[in-house]
Amino acid sequence: MTHIPPPAEELRLLDLELRRLDARRAQLLHRRAWLVTALHTAAPQAPAPVAPPRPEASAPRVQNVLLLLGGVLLTIAAIAFTLVSWGDLGIAGRALVLGAVTAAVLAAPVPLLKRGLRSTAESVAGLGLALTVLDAYALHAAALPGTDGTGYTAVASATLAALWTAYGLLPRASALRLPLPAALVAAQLPLTLGAMAADAGVHVVTLAVLVTAACDTAVALRMSARPVRLTAVVGAYGLGVSGVWAAGWLSWTATGPSAAARAAALLLLAAAVVLTAAWQPAAGRQAGGLALAAGLLAVAAAGGTVRPVLPAVWTVPAYLACGMALLAVTRPARLPQAVREGLVHASAVVQGLALLWTLPPVALALTGPVSWTERVWSGAPATVRSAVTADAPWPPHTGTAPLVLAAVTVVLFLTRDAVGRTRALTGVLVLGWATALVLPAVLDVPYAVGLVALGCTTAGALAAAIWIRTPERPEPLRLTATILALLTTLPLVLLSLADESATLAVTAALTALFAAASWTPRLAPVTATAALGYATALACASGAAAGWRAQDTAVLVLVVPVVAALLAARLGDGARATVPAEVTGAVSALLAFALAAASGDLPMLALVLALCAVIVSATALRPGRRPLAFAGTALFVLAAWVRLAAWDVGTPEAYTLPVTVPALAVGFLSRRRDTGVSSWTAYGPGLAATLVPSLLAAWGDPHWARPLLLGLAALAVTLLGARHHLQAPLLLGGTVLALDALHELAPYIVQVTDALPRWVPPALAGLLLLAVGATYEQRLRDARRVRDFLGTMR
Repeated sequence: MTHIPPPAEELRLLDLELRRLDARRAQLLHRRAWLVTALHTAAPQAPAPVAPPRPEASAPRVQNVLLLLGGVLLTIAAIAFTLVSWGDLGIAGRALVLGAVTAAVLAAPVPLLKRGLRSTAESVAGLGLALTVLDAYALHAAALPGTDGTGYTAVASATLAALWTAYGLLPRASALRLPLPAALVAAQLPLTLGAMAADAGVHVVTLAVLVTAACDTAVALRMSARPVRLTAVVGAYGLGVSGVWAAGWLSWTATGPSAAARAAALLLLAAAVVLTAAWQPAAGRQAGGLALAAGLLAVAAAGGTVRPVLPAVWTVPAYLACGMALLAVTRPARLPQAVREGLVHASAVVQGLALLWTLPPVALALTGPVSWTERVWSGAPATVRSAVTADAPWPPHTGTAPLVLAAVTVVLFLTRDAVGRTRALTGVLVLGWATALVLPAVLDVPYAVGLVALGCTTAGALAAAIWIRTPERPEPLRLTATILALLTTLPLVLLSLADESATLAVTAALTALFAAASWTPRLAPVTATAALGYATALACASGAAAGWRAQDTAVLVLVVPVVAALLAARLGDGARATVPAEVTGAVSALLAFALAAASGDLPMLALVLALCAVIVSATALRPGRRPLAFAGTALFVLAAWVRLAAWDVGTPEAYTLPVTVPALAVGFLSRRRDTGVSSWTAYGPGLAATLVPSLLAAWGDPHWARPLLLGLAALAVTLLGARHHLQAPLLLGGTVLALDALHELAPYIVQVTDALPRWVPPALAGLLLLAVGATYEQRLRDARRVRDFLGTMR
């Protein structure tokens, strides 16, 4: 049994326990403070070590900066002495100063190297080399002031190059890295400046530059020291590019065989140097690029030799022949692989540049006939070139463009194994097509012959698409050939617009050609579409040639949609050409509609719409095209409306009943197939299409016949809806019936309202509100019953 003390006793016990807890807490806090103090006293914490400041510059770097600064200051002092104090000394004094200072400075690096002061030795050696340059300048200024500056600089640079090389090769100074690169830099000047000083001409100067670059190339390939090799590479590329540019310009601007031969010799020298460098093992990964450059230089040399003696039209073929000759050079097996690939790439570059040269005539042959769209049947020109260049001049010196295209085509066909069979054959197709396209305009054949040639090109491209048989990826080749055939038809059709007979013949031939090609299932999606498109063009051209009106031609154009529908039905839904054929037929039908609508002839427009409706409805009989039945119905209704408008019929029921009857029939069939279809979906649109316009017309009709007939029809619809428990007929019919009755009673209501005193309408409204309020709950129950009743309807 648990004892519960009185409240006063319990409160006293709680206070006593709280005091004990406070005392215990104070004791623990005191003990904690003593422990913390004892720990700090026994083990005092040492201050964290401070990292020494990191030097911003290393000792070797500081040493190099100081040495470089000292060398620069000494050099400046020497220059100042040479320019300012040199004249105060005699010849003997000058010689003594020159010899003593230069010898002392050049000898100083040897003991410095022994002591291990390499950086100091390099700085002093650089100062000594700078002093030798100043000595050369001082010698010219004091002892040889009358000599030619260019010639003296050539001799001085050669002398300095020899002295610095000897100095750098001394046994005790060979450890210095500066003398040999400096000697190589000085060696860049003697030959070029010497040729300029001797007025040897631009060819000799270019030769001097190329020889210097060749020497740099030899040094770069033979020397193993990195500073010397880098200096040689920079010199070889810099002078080599300059010399090649100058030689190429001389070759291109040469006006005679002699000048061309001299420029060609310079280019061949450069090619030999580059090819030799590519052949060396030291060339490494640069061998392919060097061989490419050598091949291009050889082509430029050979082509530049024959260019002055040939007409301008043969310039590109000459260079192309030289570029193709490189392929024969790559046949020997002893050539390194990198060199062989570089020469092949050089040949490819030359062929690519030649193809770029042929682009203007090819583009003009393809797009030039567009100008005939503004001069349809204005008269056939005499030749194809005059037809192509109606608005643009023919590019000059392009008479050999077909030869260039054909030559590259042959080379690509013969070397297809090296570039991939499929890609090579694709290129062969494209280049062969371009050759055939541009050839009639280049040869300036008669107009009719040019059309026949383009037609044969189209047929050839289609034949290639049909008969291509390759084991490796034939589809890209077929697609390419088909696209080329379609591209050829564009200039062919545009050129035929110049003459009426040509237009009819070309469109008929293209229709037959693409229709025949459509028997190949792989090509049918494209060729069938093209055949239907050109059949449409043939129909339009035939109507225009016969002098028919646009609306009459529209009926003829509708033959194409009929053929498209029959073709699609024969092919079936699974064929790839079915949808393209149907789409093309639809586009032709739209064209027929546009022709009929543009004429403003409503009876013909109604006929075109009716024929389109027949075509669409016939297409809808196929299992996969059943939704087109709605479009066919809409076209039939639209045709009926246009016909009624042509007869000036203003009765709205004449326009709405053709919509209501088929709509109700479709709704009835839909509910028979699916009882879950709502009456609003099945009958609502059809009933509203007639009842609503008729109601609007009845409200504005002063006679009694229309409202009476509308009321009877609305009553019949309402009774049918009530009989079959259908919401849409019941509500639509009832609403129209009520509004129609209100329209009929409106005059009498107005008369009664005018006869009554003015206080009567408010009183009647008040009585109505009182009656409704008194029977409010009953009215709610009646409304619920009506709602439930309508809810049971569909």
